[in-house]
Amino acid sequence: MARPTLRHLAEELDLSITTVSRGLAGYSDVAAATRVRIRETAARVGYVPNSAGQSLVTGRSGFVGLLLPLRDPPVIDPFLGEFLTGLGEGLVARGRDLFLATAQASQSEMEVLQRVVESGRADGLVLTRVAESDARVEYLLDKGFPFVTHGRTIDENLRHCWVDTDGADAFARAFDILYSDGHRDFALVSIDEPQSFRRFREDGLRRAIAARNDPAVSLQQRRTPRFDQQARTQAIYDLLSNDERPTAVLALTDEIALTVLEQAAELDIAVPDELSVIGFDNLPASAWVTPALTTFDQHIRDTAVGLADQLLDLIDGNASNSALSPSHRLIHPDLIQRASHGPAPRRHKESGGEGNRDFMS
Repeated sequence: MARPTLRHLAEELDLSITTVSRGLAGYSDVAAATRVRIRETAARVGYVPNSAGQSLVTGRSGFVGLLLPLRDPPVIDPFLGEFLTGLGEGLVARGRDLFLATAQASQSEMEVLQRVVESGRADGLVLTRVAESDARVEYLLDKGFPFVTHGRTIDENLRHCWVDTDGADAFARAFDILYSDGHRDFALVSIDEPQSFRRFREDGLRRAIAARNDPAVSLQQRRTPRFDQQARTQAIYDLLSNDERPTAVLALTDEIALTVLEQAAELDIAVPDELSVIGFDNLPASAWVTPALTTFDQHIRDTAVGLADQLLDLIDGNASNSALSPSHRLIHPDLIQRASHGPAPRRHKESGGEGNRDFMS
């Protein structure tokens, strides 16, 4: 049986070939309901567009790019797996494909980004791991190139389309829960890299501490390179084995929180009886460790599907990335209460503490 052509599809829909072609490409001059009907009919009859022909007609590649830095040694990032799955689902649902623009360890992401934009290999880009001050965002805004970011910069003057999770609120909530459970000796285990999600989560915690205005509260902080497992493990071991051991640890991510649980087990520290631990991300492994990890779910996969729609609306002219009307979406993560947190040890409940100590390293 011959493969359906664009002409066959147009006859099936009783529309012109031009309307069907532009509807499949997502152009906003074709009514939204008509675009949906075209896509549904194309799927039903098994029509597959000729990507080379579409590219010649529309001037578009049909691809969306995602920058992926390669690290040495290779690192498995469970967050990235969930994110890629959702992003791919969102793009395929609207007839687009994802390609990964990889940056070798010897290359800068900016170098790869510029090559993708100038070559025309992508109609738009998705940026992740946004820095507090991000040159990639500034470059794409200057070029007027369609893009969305998972995360946002600190500089509110860089007005661009983004989806982010309210990490500040999450870490404030985590502190309040632990404080209400009697904890006064806290630790925050974080990363060195100046990424904006670190800044928002750390600031949320510190504001929550300041709001209590309790001199008995102390906070120790440890930062290590995000993908240096050895440095992270050593820092957490040192934190849990010293005389000023906290009774509650807030971990910037679940990966860090899982390392805290591992080191607590190595040191025979009972969780949650002697130590409470809360993470962030709700990675699959967090539900299967012992004890199961209390964490925040930012719905990574669904978020990525939404990012795909947001970007394709930009590309197709259904939204604006201008300084006047960028699209923003702030997601409030869900607290997943499991078994890794509980009341402070009795010795801390009965003690008035030693003042508002703040240890930094």
